[in-house]
Amino acid sequence: MAKQVQFDSKKKAAAVIISLGAEAASQIYKYLREDEIEQLTLEIAVLQDLTAEQTEQYLDEFYNLCLAQKYVTEGGIEYAREILNKALGTQAANTLIERVNKTIKTRAFDFLRKADPKHLISMIQNEHPQTIALILSYLRAGQASEVLAELPRELQLDVAERIAVMDRTSPEMVKEVEKTLSKRFSSVASMDFAQIGGVKYMAEIMNSVDRGTEKYILEEMAKHDPQLAEDIRQRMFVFEDITTLEPSAIQRFLRDVDTKDLLIALKGSSEEISQAFYQNMSTRMAEMLKEDAQYLHGVRTSDVEDARQRMVAIVHKLEESGEILISRGGKDEFID
Repeated sequence: MAKQVQFDSKKKAAAVIISLGAEAASQIYKYLREDEIEQLTLEIAVLQDLTAEQTEQYLDEFYNLCLAQKYVTEGGIEYAREILNKALGTQAANTLIERVNKTIKTRAFDFLRKADPKHLISMIQNEHPQTIALILSYLRAGQASEVLAELPRELQLDVAERIAVMDRTSPEMVKEVEKTLSKRFSSVASMDFAQIGGVKYMAEIMNSVDRGTEKYILEEMAKHDPQLAEDIRQRMFVFEDITTLEPSAIQRFLRDVDTKDLLIALKGSSEEISQAFYQNMSTRMAEMLKEDAQYLHGVRTSDVEDARQRMVAIVHKLEESGEILISRGGKDEFID
């Protein structure tokens, strides 16, 4: 018997689409984003050796997933769990509930994720800052960054801080805001508490905004909440990002780095990261570091992280002084 290859979720989706036929598939495509269509079409194009047993298995899995989502929408998580437990068993029911739960959490404000940022700005700029923060937390980071950059300065800061300290929001709140924004879409039913916003997400947004917007928000935020501003700044540029700098910037950065910190920071790093540093220093220094690294053992993870943070701090300092440049979301412009 030929060995069956385990399919991931994308390949399973492609298998289901193929099984449904061209007519049904064309109807499904109407509800997908361009990137989803491209991804799914690629999977369909390269899909081979799909057996009858696999087709039946994936169709059953898809059918059960649809049932689970229907039950959750109609009666909530516990109602769906009770029915699915009786029909499929506890393990299968829990797996389906978990998958549906993830889908529901990302469904809120779906119509906004497909909207043009300019339309979004006109739609939400007069809303309360907390409402704007909630909405941006459900958008893609790049999309949210465009909206944030176009808001008035005082509103930018307020919204940025609210996103950064946001943790959880109730289904009722999301439902109410979504209803207010668009009567064309039904409210999200029985949605579990979703993890949204936060410092990490705010850092992703800040990585995409222009340098002026970033500088203003962080400087103003630091005046009354310096720790929050620093937490965001630290997550905007991490140790691994140093390798994305221009060679001249890495060479400048290496002049200010403590050799001991560099040695510890490289502990456990990938070969690609290590080489990015070795290639931008003298041959002699690289050989010395490699030799010292062979005798460096028993380094605590916390020491490695501390060394890396000190190195990142040097990068920030050099950027502030204008000695090196960090690319900001592809928005930097240069004049010859």
